[in-house]
Amino acid sequence: MTTTSRPLPVPDAGSAPYWAAAARHELAIARCARCDRFEIPPGATCSHCGTTEPDFRFERVSGLGVVRSWTVVYRASLLGFAGEVPYLLVDVELAEQTGLRMIGLLLEGPDTTLREGISVRVAFEDVGSGTAVPAFTLATGGSS
Repeated sequence: MTTTSRPLPVPDAGSAPYWAAAARHELAIARCARCDRFEIPPGATCSHCGTTEPDFRFERVSGLGVVRSWTVVYRASLLGFAGEVPYLLVDVELAEQTGLRMIGLLLEGPDTTLREGISVRVAFEDVGSGTAVPAFTLATGGSS
């Protein structure tokens, strides 16, 4: 297990299932009970169907996706990340639904050669206290 000085997530009632799944190294995304669409992050309303009673349920997803965009961070905006710069963040469209995107660290690091559409899969960083944070790694084969 790795320990870190960076801020750790503080789950609330709405995010607890997400973080519990991450601790088990599973990616679980909220799905609206009304329209059956995934939502990241879930809110008080569903951005797809507009219901104010989405009754989100968290479902395990494959964690497979493709890179849509990326950036290298050279200056940390939070003190806890200062020792980790530079690092590479990727904007990933998950395979389960067109437009379902999440941002995460690419574990291969900032020197990785990327292109739009390259395949990635979820990985998890154990950051202490039984907490894991979703990140991404290049998928075998490297393209979609």
